[in-house]
Amino acid sequence: MASTSRTPTRRGRGRGGRGDGSSSLPPPPSTLPLIIEEFFIVVYEDPLVKKALPKKFADYLDGQEPAKVYLRAADCGPRLWTVEVLFDGQGRMYLDKGWENFAIAHGVDFGCFVHFKYEGDDVLTVKVFDGTMCRKYYYSDDDDTDDESDDDVKPCIHPL
Repeated sequence: MASTSRTPTRRGRGRGGRGDGSSSLPPPPSTLPLIIEEFFIVVYEDPLVKKALPKKFADYLDGQEPAKVYLRAADCGPRLWTVEVLFDGQGRMYLDKGWENFAIAHGVDFGCFVHFKYEGDDVLTVKVFDGTMCRKYYYSDDDDTDDESDDDVKPCIHPL
C-alpha cells in the first residue's frame, strides 16, 4: 500500500477576517452613506390620487427636488411615464399629475404594494404587487411610444 500524505484542511479565519489581526467587519451604520435605491408604498386610499413617497427617499435626493420623475414599469417595455412631483416644504415628496394614468394602466388598486427602484436621472422602475402579495406581470404591445402623450392611457396587457 502506498502511503498517503494528508493535507490539513483549512479553517475559516473567524471574526478577525484577514488573519493579520485586523478586523474585516463593516463600519458602524452611522458612518455608512445613506443610499435609498429601493422602497415601496402600500395603497390604502384612492389609488388614483397623488401618492406620498417615503421621506427618506426625498432626503436621499438631498434638496435636488426634481419637477418630474419618469416611471418605467418593469417588464413592460421601454416606455417612460412622466409624472410631476410635488414637495410640501416639510420634506415630503408626492407623485402627482401623471400618476393617475400610470396607476390605471398598471392596475394599481386598493391593497396593492408598489415597489420603486431609483435608477438615477429621475427614473424609477416600478413593480406592482396585488393584495395577495403576488407581482402583476405585464407586457406591452406598443412598439412605437414616441408619438404618444401620457394623456393617452394605453394599459399594459396582463397575460392570462
